[in-house]
Amino acid sequence: MDDFDDLLSANKDFAANFTLGGFDGVAHAGVAIVTCMDSRIDPLRMVGLSAGDAKIFRNPGGRVTDAALEALVLGAHLLNVSRIMVVPHTRCAMASNTEAELHERVGQSAGQDASWQAFHVVEDQVAALEEDVRRVRSHPLIPESVLVGGFLYDVDSGLLEQHF
Repeated sequence: MDDFDDLLSANKDFAANFTLGGFDGVAHAGVAIVTCMDSRIDPLRMVGLSAGDAKIFRNPGGRVTDAALEALVLGAHLLNVSRIMVVPHTRCAMASNTEAELHERVGQSAGQDASWQAFHVVEDQVAALEEDVRRVRSHPLIPESVLVGGFLYDVDSGLLEQHF
């Protein structure tokens, strides 16, 4: 039970000054961000937003998966989302390794064969970003009024570069 004591202690400090109780859960700035799970990315602060302003969906590589599309459809229709940002990043493990390399590395760490696990590496980030933006824009349940942009986040400078 002690394994999480540091986090539970930090949570008590957080809760002592908690101000979002009773919050309605919609994206107050009308933004949804699909980005990578990489811990170098602070999705709200990188665009000047705060808790409650945006819906965030994170996964390895920041790809628009079926689960991400589900979240975006719900956001667009039920949670005040009117702008969607798709944001992969530089120096991403999903774009700098092959599927075989990740299978090998995970297999070594796990001490067992990992070749059955798909990791969906990205061979060309800009091409993948274009595909993901097109996938969101063409989804029949994402209204045409929702703006969709594709950006690359530089983890070394903190800057976003719009591609689509």
